[in-house]
Amino acid sequence: MSERYLAGRAAMVTGGGSGMGRAMALAFARAGADVAIGSLVAESAKPKQGEDTYFPARAELEMVRREIEGLGVKAIACDLDVRSNDSVQAFFDATVAAFGKVDILGNAAGLSLEQPMASHDDAMWHHLLDVNLNGYYRTIKRALPGMIERKWGRILNIASTAATVGAKDNAAYCASKAAILGLTRCVALEGAPHGVSCNAISPTYVDTAMMRKALVSMVALEGKGRTPDQFLAESVVKTNPQGRILQPEEVGSLAAFLCREESFGITAENIQVTAGALW
Repeated sequence: MSERYLAGRAAMVTGGGSGMGRAMALAFARAGADVAIGSLVAESAKPKQGEDTYFPARAELEMVRREIEGLGVKAIACDLDVRSNDSVQAFFDATVAAFGKVDILGNAAGLSLEQPMASHDDAMWHHLLDVNLNGYYRTIKRALPGMIERKWGRILNIASTAATVGAKDNAAYCASKAAILGLTRCVALEGAPHGVSCNAISPTYVDTAMMRKALVSMVALEGKGRTPDQFLAESVVKTNPQGRILQPEEVGSLAAFLCREESFGITAENIQVTAGALW
């Protein structure tokens, strides 16, 4: 099997400036695909109090673009706000203008939030769902028709073990990730007769900048006086059956594998990457 099995394909990745989005983008590029990455950058982001996410600087997004080009493919980088129809449309249009099409869609843009259900802020509930769920809806809606028309497409949605395992103070996050599974299955059934697959990838804790920020909120709500590093060591690494924390590249390599021709039969699945952990 050729290592450049995605040569001639074009990929569009949200949250592509860091974490799992960056890992997917680089994995697609190593396999030969041209890649467009989009991210809400620090210079234009207006973080809401309480949300846990990571906004790369525009220079960081540009650095990832250069990394991708260094793998011998074409790349573009765009500011992207997945809450905005206009922003998503502009990202899609820029990808098509650069590469002529979108064959592969990787959805990784997202945020987490730690709030008790009984006192949950309504605006933050809607904000999280708009990013984590509606953002995927907006990109899929634009990319899917062309995939169906060309009879080839791969859609990879980053979900989470939170989709199937609840957690105290994580109602909005868990609900959004569970909804992604339902969205994934429906899109997979629509695409199945037309050469398009759609899968969810559900990792446990992954060592990303966003996860590191979320640890700060977790220890604050826990109220035990632990530091984020202590929480990571004692409640994540020590309790994981493999005694470690997953790396973004493990998620990226799975996403690229699911784009192989021989992987087309894998669709409508929730593929968990957990090193044996339940959460």
